[in-house]
Amino acid sequence: MTTSTSDNGSRLTLGVEGMTCASCVSRVEKIIAKVPGVRQARVNLATQKATVDFDGAPPVQEIIQAVEKGGYHVPSQEVVLDVQDMTCASCVGRVEKALLKVPGVQAATVNLATGKAHVQSLQGVAAGALIEAVGKAGYPARQASAAAANDQAERAQQTYDTIRKRFWLAAALALPVFILEMGGHMVPAFHHWVGEAIGTRNSWLLQFVLTSLVLLFPGREFYTKGIPVLLRGAPDMNSLVAVGTLAAYLFSIVTTFFPQWLPQASQHVYYEAAAVIVALILLGRLMEARAKGRTSEAIQRLLSLQPPTARVRRNGQEVEVPLEELQTGEHVVVRPGERIPVDGQVVSGQSYVDESMVTGESVPVSKAAGDSLIGGTVNQKGSLEFDATAVGQDTVLAHIVSMVEQAQGSKLPIQAIVDKITLWFVPAVMGLAVLTAIVWLIFGPSPALSFALVNAVAVLIIACPCAMGLATPTSIMVGTGRAAQAGVLFRKGDSLQALRDVKVVAVDKTGTLTKGSPELTDFISAQEEDESAVLAAIASLENHSEHPIAQAIVTAARGKGLELPQAEQFESLTGLGVAARIGGEQWHVGADRLMAQLGADLSAFAQQAESLAQEGKTPMYAARGNKVVALLAVADPIKDTTPQAIEELHARGIKVVMITGDNRHTAQAIARRLNIDEVVAEVMPEGKVKAVESLRQAHQHLAYVGDGINDAPALAVADVGIAIGTGTDIAIEAADVVLMSGDMRGVVTAISLSHATLRNIRQNLFWAFAYNVALIPVAAGALYPFGGPLLSPVFAAGAMALSSVFVVTNALRLRRASLR
Repeated sequence: MTTSTSDNGSRLTLGVEGMTCASCVSRVEKIIAKVPGVRQARVNLATQKATVDFDGAPPVQEIIQAVEKGGYHVPSQEVVLDVQDMTCASCVGRVEKALLKVPGVQAATVNLATGKAHVQSLQGVAAGALIEAVGKAGYPARQASAAAANDQAERAQQTYDTIRKRFWLAAALALPVFILEMGGHMVPAFHHWVGEAIGTRNSWLLQFVLTSLVLLFPGREFYTKGIPVLLRGAPDMNSLVAVGTLAAYLFSIVTTFFPQWLPQASQHVYYEAAAVIVALILLGRLMEARAKGRTSEAIQRLLSLQPPTARVRRNGQEVEVPLEELQTGEHVVVRPGERIPVDGQVVSGQSYVDESMVTGESVPVSKAAGDSLIGGTVNQKGSLEFDATAVGQDTVLAHIVSMVEQAQGSKLPIQAIVDKITLWFVPAVMGLAVLTAIVWLIFGPSPALSFALVNAVAVLIIACPCAMGLATPTSIMVGTGRAAQAGVLFRKGDSLQALRDVKVVAVDKTGTLTKGSPELTDFISAQEEDESAVLAAIASLENHSEHPIAQAIVTAARGKGLELPQAEQFESLTGLGVAARIGGEQWHVGADRLMAQLGADLSAFAQQAESLAQEGKTPMYAARGNKVVALLAVADPIKDTTPQAIEELHARGIKVVMITGDNRHTAQAIARRLNIDEVVAEVMPEGKVKAVESLRQAHQHLAYVGDGINDAPALAVADVGIAIGTGTDIAIEAADVVLMSGDMRGVVTAISLSHATLRNIRQNLFWAFAYNVALIPVAAGALYPFGGPLLSPVFAAGAMALSSVFVVTNALRLRRASLR
């Protein structure tokens, strides 16, 4: 997408997909031409682009809505920028405002904690235009790269080291200033000693030199960044610090060098306020940088899972190659105790693999030929050889990191209120500081000028909105990181807030509540029969059938190490079962209807058959000749963890509804076993969306859990779609939350972390806002006429720094949040 200007107005070029013929071209031109402000639209079928002439600001959003309403698609893209020099919530608002002014930008979300801007724009909007817009607003930026995630920790450490050096230099220079000035106020004898030993004027000169060094070197950044944005009419936190400390510093210079300009009563110096404020705010930033570095530990831990090299078999020899050189299809060797470098499929060997860091499942998983492997997981006792199926950014681990970063960069609806407040917060504080100074000059006691200066500076310093900007993103970062460690991936950050309100969880049965593939669940042989011999004979007969039920019986027999006898004259009896001759005898396996035709007596198994039916299983029988020798049932077994998950959901007051295509009798039997509240049975795949919509109308906030292709529409239409990560890619793409393991308890984990994160955000926002609301009047001296205290700018700086540290530290508590 491009924009240009001419004498007659402006021009916009954007892509349009879905056009197939000349009539489409004509239709799109008419659709765009009807949008207010558009003078002319020309569409090119070959390039799939529309050129639009318009007057005034480009009506981008209106054009997109009109084109897509007409059945066509305007392609979009996401650009991620690393933005520097953001220090508070007002910076976030200004960067977003600058990005939204770029023609073609549809949405912009900026995260103070990560320093990233996620920009949704029409396809073709150049990253350079976005970087230029942010730069003009006063914030240098660059496009984030795939490699940027790897050096994020390194950059955070460099930032921490830089701030640490600045703080210690500021502290070393400010301490003598503080002792010389405040020591005299606290210990009168010390004040007299200073006056006699070096003289008051020499003391002021020494303080002037030391404070000048503080402001020129460790504090320089506050002025080089704060003053330009103030002159542009967009003050930020740096502006507050710059104006406050410069006011104290310049007033002190006048007192030191031009005392005749001031009344005798107002001749005081405030060098210690300027110097100590800089040192304390740097201390706050140092503590904040250290704490913020820990908020992204989850991603760093995930990134560290992949080893730097892989052992590859090339030309018959094992060679160790850097991971970036590994190609798809190469033969990789992994020894016991090593991490699996990339995703792959086992070719040979047998072992157990610890997948807990990816799936959250603590039990090691057995791996043999044909099984899939996830890069970053730990091979345990055996050696494995596998073919690499995905490398680089295509691996499961890379997708997980991408999902977590995307969720961490998003904003919750609750943040919208904060954004509106913080945009005008800093200018309002500066106005309050000026008003404070005026009121004290008019109504304050002598020396009014000194009181006016001290209180105005205190207002400026204490009101820095750092804590407001960090309140939400730090909690999101830590909460989503904690979830990732437990195998729960929030693909969209706003699902964190949506999950908190969920009252009903609707679940697909197959692959979600159950394992998703049939197994031999029950096998009972007649008392006088050899159980193994009977099972081997049945499996031999079923081995001739491709039906999933038949294959489940064969798998069970082979799993017991049974040798299958030869079956002859196999015959499939439609709707009844199968028959064959084994060892010269006729065998039949099928339903009770087949046994009735044979005249077989089922009374010996009547009680067990009734019990199976009550569990929702369909009994089958095996007969040798016309004698029934075994009762068996094949079913899709319920996962071991499903009952516990449903119990925990009930404990949270959440209703569970099962949606299934099974017949009502079977569905009700499963629901009784699992204590499911409601059943929607005999639903065809296309009916799942209607079922979800009707449940939403009845229960309002609803989450849907599924794993198959036919679950994707239902996942998309639910308030929160939760996909089982062992399911299909289509289901995962349609979901808001992905459970990396097939464990339904992940739903409980996701809901628990949603509640914990939102609770943490509310605590942070309350602290940030309550702190400012309560202390700004105190800093302005509102309590002084009633015998209350005045708040020194030094203490205001300390309190401001601690508020940010409190918010980040409180967010870090989520790393220990309960998962149930």
